[in-house]
Amino acid sequence: MKLVAGNANKALNKSISEYLKLPLTDCVIKRFSDDEIYVEIHENVRGEDVFVLQPTSYPVNDNLMELLIIIDALKRSSARRITAVIPYFGYARQDRKSAPRSPISAKLVANLITISGANRVLTLDLHAGQIQGFFDIPTDNLTAAPVIVQDIKNHYDVENVTIVSPDAGGVVRARNVAGRIGAPLAIVDKRRPRAGVSEVMNIIGDVKGQSCILIDDMVDSGGTLVNAAEAILRAGAKEVSAYITHGVLSKGAAERIEASKLKELVVTDSIEETSAVKKAKNIRIMSIANLIGEAIGRTSTEQSVSSLFD
Repeated sequence: MKLVAGNANKALNKSISEYLKLPLTDCVIKRFSDDEIYVEIHENVRGEDVFVLQPTSYPVNDNLMELLIIIDALKRSSARRITAVIPYFGYARQDRKSAPRSPISAKLVANLITISGANRVLTLDLHAGQIQGFFDIPTDNLTAAPVIVQDIKNHYDVENVTIVSPDAGGVVRARNVAGRIGAPLAIVDKRRPRAGVSEVMNIIGDVKGQSCILIDDMVDSGGTLVNAAEAILRAGAKEVSAYITHGVLSKGAAERIEASKLKELVVTDSIEETSAVKKAKNIRIMSIANLIGEAIGRTSTEQSVSSLFD
């Protein structure tokens, strides 16, 4: 087995390597003067089971191209099997035609990864479950729920916790976490007048006097999260925190979260933290390196991955 890492999340790559007790393969990724990406694998990978570690986070297009070119280099070096390990799958929000003459970019990216030579995909908390079916190769969509649940148990009194879904689309994800800790579930009823903007209309469920925890797959601008927290507090909640798998946190989001009424925002390290995120006093990073490392090990030895989440 070989681990080949891109440049998108070096800290996570290192942690996964340490968990598996397997050094990263010597791989050089350079750029020409016009930013064209060049990849060269400096170790023999012929006949090897190779895992490529590369989330397609910001800058999304650069990191996606890096992933595709690494896969192509491995394919042309006669790797036996290539698994694209994508902790954060970019373009996942474009999973359907939301307007006339608009693309389904998630399907396009799935096609690109497949055509580049990947034999398998390992990813984490896809924005929409149906994206798993966009791939014509085996795809494991892991969930951060076990890690989130353990962290909640370590930091909160679960007897007084209510799990909250920030919208109707995230109810299944939130219910999964609520069921694991035996907590009640509430839902934020909102409408989205345009992309990236949301308005909270109502809170479905009883949150009065409770420590409420919002559960979602990603946070980008942070506006939805901040609005939801304020609405929950107005409904009588004692405090509001949030556990989010992917901390995209673009363009002032970290500052917005820090200035909000959120007690704490906990995100995984699926996306490498920015300097703004590091500075924010109420944002905490939780590692999913062991989860992904274990899934990689099981995939390589042909063991069950789904049993990780039973």
